[in-house]
Amino acid sequence: MTTSAPYFQRTVPAQPWTILALGAGVIILALALGWEHHCRSMGYEPGLDDTADLWVEARRSVQPDSTVLIGSSRILFDLDLDELEQGLGKRPVQLALVGSCVAPMLQHLAQDPTFHGTVICDVVPGLATVPPMAPPYHATLKALERLKSQSVAQRWSHQLSLPLEQTFASLQQEDLTLAALLKQVHIPNRPQAQVGPALPPHFSTIDRDRRTRMHDRVLTDQALQDRVKHGWLPLFTPPPKPHWIPDAAFGEFMRGMLEGRFKDFADAVAAIRARGGRVVFVHLPSSGDLKALEDRLTPRAMVWDRLLKDTGSPGIAFEDHPDLKDFTCPEWSHLSEKDSVEFTKRLGPHLKAALATPRP
Repeated sequence: MTTSAPYFQRTVPAQPWTILALGAGVIILALALGWEHHCRSMGYEPGLDDTADLWVEARRSVQPDSTVLIGSSRILFDLDLDELEQGLGKRPVQLALVGSCVAPMLQHLAQDPTFHGTVICDVVPGLATVPPMAPPYHATLKALERLKSQSVAQRWSHQLSLPLEQTFASLQQEDLTLAALLKQVHIPNRPQAQVGPALPPHFSTIDRDRRTRMHDRVLTDQALQDRVKHGWLPLFTPPPKPHWIPDAAFGEFMRGMLEGRFKDFADAVAAIRARGGRVVFVHLPSSGDLKALEDRLTPRAMVWDRLLKDTGSPGIAFEDHPDLKDFTCPEWSHLSEKDSVEFTKRLGPHLKAALATPRP
């Protein structure tokens, strides 16, 4: 004889549920509008977020003969797509990633058998030569992984989020998500737990083509400008050598890693060139103490000159050309919107000349 489990029936209390639901909705709406008002009062504006899905959308627009821009945030800020289209006769696709190492991206294009276009590769020496375990390297790998694994739901979520991002300032992902706000809580260093350097605050806008523009308030708000400026120095300073690794062994590891990186660049350029493509390297402006730090940590002969020699590719360094070298970055690392348009206009003839050079 089997005994059935006792029947459980939940009793729903008699309450004015419609009124309670409406009241909860009003409270939620009031809180959301209050947060939106507060965000706007802090200077935030509606605009697109530079998400992995926005990058994937740009990558999927690349045609076999496209001109693509790769690198880190400098080429996002400094090159105007309209001016490049006018100067080169074709609108480039912007594939650069903030705070990333460009090497895996160049290898990705080299491994695409259909691609035989033009690559304009931005080289920030301190980012281009980081080891594979460093965050800038993983930033690139993360975007490439999204390209392979993006689901239908993620693609539709991206499409649905675009009009919301362009309507509400409080959806800004760099500073205003819960995770980003928690990172603003000051945590002191402890003996066995060192806190990494803080990222600069949000100070730009980005459009559907991923053209990035510096906020005008960076030019007038000295406190914001200084906060961004002095955020770069710890970010561009390599972490100290682990104390348990002997100096000789660490130096040998770094030399081997650097040699491997130059070989990766040379192999990737050769693969693109073998299919009829072209690669031009560009070194874009930096200023002030950041430029002095970059020159000290990654001198020109160590990275830029070696890169051009090993790849046999043309390169355009802003310091080498009188019409390019006099631009000043307001926060030491990127050009203002106005200067980026003028800089791109002047860079166009140099790019055309570089692309017209005979292939080695």
